[in-house]
Amino acid sequence: MKLVALTGGIASGKTTVARMLRELGAEVVDADALAREVVSAGSAALQEIVASFGPELLLPDGQLDRRKLAERVFSDPAARARLNAIVHPRVRERMRQEVDRIRSRRPDAVVVLDVPLLFDVPLPELESLPAIVVYASPRTQLDRLRERDRLTEEEAERRLRAQRPLREKLVHARWVVDNDGDLDRTRAQVREVWEALARDP
Repeated sequence: MKLVALTGGIASGKTTVARMLRELGAEVVDADALAREVVSAGSAALQEIVASFGPELLLPDGQLDRRKLAERVFSDPAARARLNAIVHPRVRERMRQEVDRIRSRRPDAVVVLDVPLLFDVPLPELESLPAIVVYASPRTQLDRLRERDRLTEEEAERRLRAQRPLREKLVHARWVVDNDGDLDRTRAQVREVWEALARDP
């Protein structure tokens, strides 16, 4: 089995690249999806979040109010660190479980660990993996983020500032997918990465 990390920045198009890799045959372990799973209604992580941030973060159906939580943590680095301390260990454990499950089913698989915050927070067990970094210019990120999440310019800029600039992540990349253009151009780059993965021992 071959492990590779996939990262980028908010609204860089990482999810699109992950989908393209899955279509080519990769197994994708999505850290964002696992993060949503570990804070589902009734979970221990959600109970910790409510204890730390207050019951106003719960929706009437017992689910986490993600928008309200985002408003809190993207404007307060200390709050963001508290949230990460609750969620990240659980997500890493679920990722290990998913990799083990794939290994038992497809021992020859290429497994892409889709980790948005790789290089933003300490993840030593993943930082040594060969990494694909999805790049988009800050202006493109800002425009996509505003459209996707219906944010004001100020809200979108605050979320961008909360992450390490994408250009700083490029130094860690084995491969860079420039997603500032059209989808056909992105798809061609993803195919080149996939072919390189097939060639590498």
